[in-house]
Amino acid sequence: MAALIAVNVGTPRGVSWHGRTTRSGIWKHPVAGPVMARRLDLDGDGQGDLAGHGGKQRAVLVHQLSSYRHWQDYLERDDFTYGQFGENLTVDGLVDDEVCIGDRHQIGGAVVEVTQPRLTCYRVGLRLGEPQMAAPLLSHRRSGPSMQVLTEGRVRAGDKIVKSPRVWRR
Repeated sequence: MAALIAVNVGTPRGVSWHGRTTRSGIWKHPVAGPVMARRLDLDGDGQGDLAGHGGKQRAVLVHQLSSYRHWQDYLERDDFTYGQFGENLTVDGLVDDEVCIGDRHQIGGAVVEVTQPRLTCYRVGLRLGEPQMAAPLLSHRRSGPSMQVLTEGRVRAGDKIVKSPRVWRR
């Protein structure tokens, strides 16, 4: 069964990038205790570029524990902390090649639905100190899914992630 390992939030801040300042909420850090998952984001979280990130269809970003291990090997690094990829939820399970758009999951008091693969940008490379990281995230098929919050509720590290039966629509 899948489990929620960490809940990560962060607020946007200005970051220097190629001689200019850009706003980014990519710096996410684990929080202790429950966090309210809301329709547009998690309490205490925010995005610096709402045209490309966040919103109802991308309220929550997910990254898998197995992908952390993959990137540690690929980049030959061991300094990662949860939230390092800008994800809101670090999970054990929900592997990229097993989740499907439309999959629904109960996590704590919230119900979420997979809406799309995460479409990443240069900011994850900025966060990791690996400028070209956006391309490998996509080409290795380890970017994690984006989700919408169908039912608002509290989530916390340690919550089980329970997949709902698929509802076939015509």
